[in-house]
Amino acid sequence: MNEALRTSGGPSVSVFVQELVKQVRAQDTYGAWDKKGDEPLLASFILDKEKRRSMPVVGDPDAQTLARVEFFYNAVGLLIERETGIMVSPLMKMHQEGFGRMVLIAGRLVVVNRYLRDVHRFGFPTLEKLAEEGEKLAQAGVEMIRRFPEAARFE
Repeated sequence: MNEALRTSGGPSVSVFVQELVKQVRAQDTYGAWDKKGDEPLLASFILDKEKRRSMPVVGDPDAQTLARVEFFYNAVGLLIERETGIMVSPLMKMHQEGFGRMVLIAGRLVVVNRYLRDVHRFGFPTLEKLAEEGEKLAQAGVEMIRRFPEAARFE
């Protein structure tokens, strides 16, 4: 793992988790979450086995769930930007039944391409898995830009 994308000390100090918290806090225009710690803000991203089992197999994602997906991939994109210096734009196309696609684009290069299913069940079993998945996607995006720098810098 690239040292710039991960700090030691576990997921609570992971660069990705810190960026994700910034993304969530940026949406709090009225300051309602100012006194909340980071853990309560990240709680909606954690779905343990019991929570996941209690959810229906087929369902429509609500606006909050779609926002969580966007926060997650925005944080991935910002980590890629921080590492490469190239602006990354997220694009999400989601069907009302909870399947779709999330793409992160740098210049004319697709750096992350994810097909999403069962978005109403979007979440991770632990904070460690959340940090690991975010950092893995960011690292893959950085590697893609380094492999095709001309396409990423093309305007």
